[in-house]
Amino acid sequence: MFNLAPIPVPDLSGRSILLTGADRGIGAALTRVLVDKGARVIAGIYGKVDVPELLEGAQTISLDVTSQEQVDEAIEAVGGRLDVLVNNAGVIAPIGHAADLATDSMRQAFDVNVLGVHRMVVAALPLLKTSKGVVVNAGTGAATTPMEGWTAYCSSKAAMRMLTQMFAMELANDDVRSVFIGIPPTDTDMQGSIRQAGLNPISKIAQSDLVDPKVPASVMAWLCSEDAKQRTDVLQDVRDDFFTAMMAL
Repeated sequence: MFNLAPIPVPDLSGRSILLTGADRGIGAALTRVLVDKGARVIAGIYGKVDVPELLEGAQTISLDVTSQEQVDEAIEAVGGRLDVLVNNAGVIAPIGHAADLATDSMRQAFDVNVLGVHRMVVAALPLLKTSKGVVVNAGTGAATTPMEGWTAYCSSKAAMRMLTQMFAMELANDDVRSVFIGIPPTDTDMQGSIRQAGLNPISKIAQSDLVDPKVPASVMAWLCSEDAKQRTDVLQDVRDDFFTAMMAL
């Protein structure tokens, strides 16, 4: 359906990269690419640290982005250098019509997708300013397109999108870049929840037609490279012509 393929990723030797939501889906695929390309990867995992094969070669840590204590511990685990922070952790729940949702039920989506991103960036800033590094935030087209049943997700990702733009503007003088990368419907556990809810056109996409996690992982890995400095746009998308031109279809 999407006709997308992974893009080539440059050598990342010497790059120090901290990643949230590394234990599954796109995060696990991204961890594998980063490790294979020579990066030092600090892979943040929500809950119990159980190292699957995809995470071999990474330094794994428990990291709940809603916990200031765990975020601070993650920055300590990084040590003295951080070139890239990838905010990949995200939640879509609760899925349901806006008027039917209890207001407080949406708190976790905002705690993870917005406040968690802010918490991670602020904690990492001293290191990122030193390295003149980059923040890569895992985005979605749902940040700009309302989708039935996704009030919490669309609203919180829209806030993340603007948060990325705010950091990009206010940290420009420190040479710290920020990128919001739009990701198409991808074959992850989250898509399973979406199909089960069946509330909008995305839920009707057959699993076989979803994008392989290796595709957005490759684009995000490319954004972790020195080559990415040529891309100055804050708002980018896996489906941009620049990336699709690199795909061996």
